[in-house]
Amino acid sequence: MKANSASRTAQYMALFRALETNRPSGKRLFTDPYAVSFLTTGFKFVTQLSVIPFIRSLVYRIIRKRIPGALSSGVARTRYIDELLQQAVRNGVKQVIILGAGYDTRALRLGFLRALPVIEIDHPSTAALKQERVKKSLGKLPENVRYIQTYFNERSLDQLAAEQQIDRTLPTVFVWEGVTNYLTADAVGATFAFMRQFARGTYVIFTYVDEKIIRYPAAFFGGEKLLEDLKQIEENWTFGLEPFLTRRYLDNFDMDLLEDYSAGEYRNHYLPERSEKGYEFYRVAFAVKR
Repeated sequence: MKANSASRTAQYMALFRALETNRPSGKRLFTDPYAVSFLTTGFKFVTQLSVIPFIRSLVYRIIRKRIPGALSSGVARTRYIDELLQQAVRNGVKQVIILGAGYDTRALRLGFLRALPVIEIDHPSTAALKQERVKKSLGKLPENVRYIQTYFNERSLDQLAAEQQIDRTLPTVFVWEGVTNYLTADAVGATFAFMRQFARGTYVIFTYVDEKIIRYPAAFFGGEKLLEDLKQIEENWTFGLEPFLTRRYLDNFDMDLLEDYSAGEYRNHYLPERSEKGYEFYRVAFAVKR
């Protein structure tokens, strides 16, 4: 990500959520009235027009052609993580930490989070813009949310937790969406080691990509073009895991893998009528600290 700009991929995810919110109420996977506030003027215009069915179909076709599978995968992933988060809350977690929060709006739109402290940690450029837009939408920042800005490459999470007095004795649920693939292996390992310091019963919801997409992008439909496009906006993917080794990887951090599904699998579950190829290399995993 460029040092002085908000993440472009965060913008695209907000667009996908805004488009899904404009679908008919009986067909949408979720409602996110805040997503549109993070969009550029052009994306806002497209979103407004998408309430017209034939224009919505045209917009979907354009996105599918440009980034095959990203839209359906993105909205299905949002719904899936929402449900995993609710499951963790029902199981007794006492705080939520969203790492690399981007334009995540779960603290605003999910009612079951309003009674819990939510900590969002992100790069200053994205975090500052997000707080500005949230204030504009709500008139103030939500009282249960703490927004922490940090340069992840310059300060460890251990240092940050000490400075910000983050309580590691509480069972916590971490949401780490759309981040690991931009980090080094050492940075990913250090983050899981940090999570291991939290109380027993801490959950982690995280995304990762099949490492084969980085090593051999042609193995996946749309893979070569996607990685080239990411290179152009300086948001290169640098880390992945082999899915059959994920359980063993998490075992190093005293975590048990509970679920691990590919975009193809959670997309087929939530959107069986919207068949689409692409993004099968993207995955969501759910783990708990022993």
